[in-house]
Amino acid sequence: MYLKDTEISKHIILSYTDKLIKSLELDVALVGAGPANLVAGYFLGCANIKAAIFESKLAPGGGMWGGGMMFNEIVVQEDALDVVKELGIKVVDRGDGYCTMDSVEATSTLISRCVKAGTRVFNLVKATDVLFREESGHPRVCGLVLSWSPVESLGLHVDPLGIEAKFVVDGTGHPADICHVVTKKMGVKLHTKTGGVVGEMPLWADKGEQFTVQNTKEVFPGLYVVGMAANNAFGGPRMGPIFGGMLLSGKKAAKELIRRV
Repeated sequence: MYLKDTEISKHIILSYTDKLIKSLELDVALVGAGPANLVAGYFLGCANIKAAIFESKLAPGGGMWGGGMMFNEIVVQEDALDVVKELGIKVVDRGDGYCTMDSVEATSTLISRCVKAGTRVFNLVKATDVLFREESGHPRVCGLVLSWSPVESLGLHVDPLGIEAKFVVDGTGHPADICHVVTKKMGVKLHTKTGGVVGEMPLWADKGEQFTVQNTKEVFPGLYVVGMAANNAFGGPRMGPIFGGMLLSGKKAAKELIRRV
């Protein structure tokens, strides 16, 4: 068989365009392909919810790849083992409620299970803004404004594209980018104690893990926060290389969004 270079290019362009067109109107648009949003994407896909994840970096997975200080092992507590087992990730029981996972195997499995469940992942795409509309005189987040990450990095003046979504999930990790966009550009208050992004506290794994799950919720009409974005938005401690809270956060968000879509 003779491989024609232009045919290769054509099939890439047509296939990607088809994926993108099918994602212009979503039930749920998730920003950031970290572990919380990947788990959320998996459960949303399993429930036949139309969802897509937009990740600004080349590789989905967030900080989970690097384990703790580049030791590619991570800890997960027994509270999250049901999620781990459903996803098919291998765990090693270390006793006293602590388990470890190979961070490369865990992250790659999360990505694969999410995509196979039906949630598309678009990498190298950055959410630079949100769409909003007014319902009964009150503003509501109803979509995203997207650009190529290299365009944003180079500061090129290229207009972005807009997509609609019934709900947006900020899973951008420590920066809580979408929450900042909403408060800065819409001039509104979040459902936090300050009305803005409270900011992340120093590391306290036990409290941080609990806080992550407790504060996985709607932070503004149409906008949810998960994972470290929830900690930053609501002012909780970070937790370091333990990921049970992240996985449970994604499952909790998906469960609530499935009910509301």
